Amino acid sequence: MADKSSRRGFIRGVAAASAAVGAAGGVGAASSQQAGRVRGFDHVALPMEKTEAMLVFYRALGCDVIESANACSVHFGDNMINFHRPTRWKDKTFTNRAPAAVPPCGDLCFVWEGTAASLKATLDHAGAKIELGPVPREGGRRKTGSSVYVRDPDGNLLEFMIYPEPL
Repeated sequence: MADKSSRRGFIRGVAAASAAVGAAGGVGAASSQQAGRVRGFDHVALPMEKTEAMLVFYRALGCDVIESANACSVHFGDNMINFHRPTRWKDKTFTNRAPAAVPPCGDLCFVWEGTAASLKATLDHAGAKIELGPVPREGGRRKTGSSVYVRDPDGNLLEFMIYPEPL
């Protein structure tokens, strides 16, 4: 019998404990919702230059917009983009941001829940010119969808992905 105070005994104990935790559904177990993992985005923050044009554009896409002195929060579903106003991101004392980020620096992909025709109608209403698409793309849901690419008034690249309906 190995001495528990020996190095070999300690390593065996750690290995046994790790196996027990894994079997019980802890660290190392196959789970899509393990504790201590990134679950998703809360929001993205980007600098903006053309404030009024950006707000008109995102409202035309159907987003809710909340304005404050320093930022404009664009809400869609459970997601948000904070667009920092030019007076905020150009302020040398504002350091809680990526220092090299200047418009356009965003490359965002939205999931469109609707048809390709409804997406085209919404993009037309917003005055967006389709640069590419529809084209097949592998998305964050690990499924292939159909993507359309446009730019917002600041020049950020926006991708709209339509996933096929679940069977």
